[in-house]
Amino acid sequence: MELLTIGTFARAARLTPKALRLYDELGLLPPAAVDPHSGYRYYEPAQLDRARLIAALRRAGMPLADIRAVCGLPPDAAAEAVDAWWRRVSTDTAARGRVVALLVDQLSEGRPTMSGITFRYAVRCETGIARDSNEDTAYASPALLAVADGMRGPGGAEASAAAVDALRPLELADVPAAELLATLAGAVTAADRTVRATAADGHQPVTTLTAILRRGSQLALVHVGDTRAYLLRGGELFRLTQDHTYVQSLVDQGRLSPTEAAAHPQRALLVRALGSGAQVEADLALRTALVGDRYLLCSDGLSAVVGQETLHDALAADDPETAVGRLVDLAYAEGAPDNVACVVADVMSA
Repeated sequence: MELLTIGTFARAARLTPKALRLYDELGLLPPAAVDPHSGYRYYEPAQLDRARLIAALRRAGMPLADIRAVCGLPPDAAAEAVDAWWRRVSTDTAARGRVVALLVDQLSEGRPTMSGITFRYAVRCETGIARDSNEDTAYASPALLAVADGMRGPGGAEASAAAVDALRPLELADVPAAELLATLAGAVTAADRTVRATAADGHQPVTTLTAILRRGSQLALVHVGDTRAYLLRGGELFRLTQDHTYVQSLVDQGRLSPTEAAAHPQRALLVRALGSGAQVEADLALRTALVGDRYLLCSDGLSAVVGQETLHDALAADDPETAVGRLVDLAYAEGAPDNVACVVADVMSA
């Protein structure tokens, strides 16, 4: 059997040679052979499945000790162990979210931003010049901002709409600020089930989702896919989300520069989405809103063709309605090759 060099094996497994050497030292993934003179490691192609499992578990944040235990189990038992670990992590995350929310309230006591605020918002969802259908969904209310981008093809529009609709019951739900993250995490799981239920004729549509749920001055952000959230605060524009794409993973590994990634032919290939994979993997974060903040949520039909500096200039408009109009015009000026969905919301005193 032909052996693979550590470099070739690392690229195939989406690991670094440094990680492979660490896993060898820990006994997680010993090489098939080691050159006695150079110490160079070689691997069998059959070891790729184990390497990819380790890589996936590490991306999910599982500790190496737990990964060692999972790798020693048969597939069914391993699946149960991973599910049990994730449930523990989710419970712990929800508990930490409650503590953080209480701390934020305590540390911010007396600030005018703690109560009496609302969103002033504007929404646009336009079909791209090169498209004959629109699978994007954009939604805004005083309590919820959301953008979803369904996969092009049958069921894409239904999937994005279902994802946003699954969050809408939270608008009027009596959820304490300390429970925001846990509540939103549960709603995203429900949204994932709803999207999966839209499958028909063996075709499973998927969708991205980026949303902000507000209670008082506390904002819970959820993100899956390559829709994005930005914050304009104090004249500076901050990107709040990380794209869950294959190309972004190459950037994270140092194999592509951001400039190369922007022109990569597979830049829209998702590695995380609702309706995809064994279970939904969403990024969750808790933020405190400040009066004067401006949030932008958008699909990649905007962010892929309009740079952040230009986004910043457009968002400097006096009101959200003018800002979304400028943003859509910018996307069309660049040819609007994809559909364009965006929500602009200002944090205002009520």
